[in-house]
Amino acid sequence: MIPSERSCDQDLLGSRWATGLLWIAPWVLIVLSASAGTLVHTAVWTISFTVMGAACLVNARRCGRRHCFLTGPLFLIAALLSVLYGLGILPLGRHGWNWISGMAVSGAVLACFGLERLMGKYTARHSR
Repeated sequence: MIPSERSCDQDLLGSRWATGLLWIAPWVLIVLSASAGTLVHTAVWTISFTVMGAACLVNARRCGRRHCFLTGPLFLIAALLSVLYGLGILPLGRHGWNWISGMAVSGAVLACFGLERLMGKYTARHSR
């Protein structure tokens, strides 16, 4: 599957600035806040996953980047789980943060490296 030029030009992952601000920086913040207090941990993870999820959905819409159709909702679910667990509403036990991060990381890795290798980077709608 060969992506169209229009798809490539609109792909946020093609921009170093967008990639850094929308995905790399949130992951760095998630890692750095992992040992912070519950309030900081909850806020940083919720905001970071929301930013990444929204960026993925925008990218899926703009250019049809295949893995973004999966990681967008996945990151938004991780944001919801983070806020609910951090506020004590969702009982995930003492390893709840590990479950949330494990789900997000494994889903993102599978989508990025598995799905796109099998089916191509872009959906047929955005291909020539």
